[in-house]
Amino acid sequence: MTEQAKVPAIRFAGFTDPWEQRKLGEIADKVTEKNLDGNITEVLTNSAEYGVINQTEFFDHAVAKESNIAGYYVIAPGDFVYNPRISATAPVGPIRRNTLGIHGVMSPLYTVFRLTDAVDGTYLSHFFKTNGWHGFMKLEGNSGARSDRFSIGDATFFEMPIPVPSSSEQYAIGSFFSRLDDLITLHQRKYDKLVIFKKSMLEKMFPKDGESVPEIRFAGFTDPWEQRKLGEIVSIGAGAPPSAFSAGNFLYVKVDDLNESSHFQFDSAQRVDANTAVKPIRKGSIIFAKRGAAILGNKVRVLGKTAYIDTNMMALEPRGVDADFLWLFINQTGLYRIADTSTIPQINNKHIEPYPVDIPNMAEQQAIGTFFSRLDDLITLHQRKLELLQDIKKSLLDKMFV
Repeated sequence: MTEQAKVPAIRFAGFTDPWEQRKLGEIADKVTEKNLDGNITEVLTNSAEYGVINQTEFFDHAVAKESNIAGYYVIAPGDFVYNPRISATAPVGPIRRNTLGIHGVMSPLYTVFRLTDAVDGTYLSHFFKTNGWHGFMKLEGNSGARSDRFSIGDATFFEMPIPVPSSSEQYAIGSFFSRLDDLITLHQRKYDKLVIFKKSMLEKMFPKDGESVPEIRFAGFTDPWEQRKLGEIVSIGAGAPPSAFSAGNFLYVKVDDLNESSHFQFDSAQRVDANTAVKPIRKGSIIFAKRGAAILGNKVRVLGKTAYIDTNMMALEPRGVDADFLWLFINQTGLYRIADTSTIPQINNKHIEPYPVDIPNMAEQQAIGTFFSRLDDLITLHQRKLELLQDIKKSLLDKMFV
């Protein structure tokens, strides 16, 4: 490592000294203590998504059998854990720290190690969230006896180079990323709560089977909802193949384009010229896949612009019904439930036309549609904030470590 490489791209003010490089084995020891007397019953594991977790709490039962845990390694609060035998396609992680505040036991399949030198555990835990150590793992690991397994011996593992700044800079970095993690967790919880709230309101603001009024309504609405056939309140539109068009400026929406949106469809990968022999699908129409596995994904969108659609799609143009309300109803009930799944899943006019739809008067439709549109905007806002914070963290992890 060159002197120039011994400092990160971004540092807190006041820190100028180059970072030291240490071997993991110089700052940590492998934990070899086993639960021989069986007094520790908390069985922990290392989840790629959630870090060190309690098996009993996370899975609602202990995955390990009680008769086996005497041979499990003891893991204390602050210890680190790594699985040295994982798939060859994912040979570099994760290494996580026990932040549960409890002693537990960890399967012998894992390597547990404990800091022995004055290195800040929080700093080190964030270093292991970078990819700065991945190159070492890929270079030093080997497939062993099985071609589908990646393994690395303990002796080699503890040769891993660890960048170590001064103790005060370690603390500053660890504290910063911990606070950033707390902020990300806060926004994740807000987002999750809004998603759950929306799901709950969708269930309560539409009538249950056999009922004519929903559990929750806006003030001033008391009339029972009317049941209509979907074919009575929409015009069904069909698509045309790409060969029917030349390049132009109109949207030409295919099923794959629905992956890039969640409610309104404003864009498409392909643009075409107008074709007078093909009827365009009007803005505000509900579009969705009518053939193949995509039906099961229930990807239903509202066209934000007049467009043409592919032959694997269908459009419903609302007639006397609010487009946002109809979109909500279809999302809530799921058109995939009426699809013909005997061979290749498909939805045809014969499925759409008799499909029962419960609808209130137009004013209540619009009130419900507006409410959920605003709720979706709020969910999207929190989602974007969350993604921004995650992107910021990823960028800073790359730039604040050597």
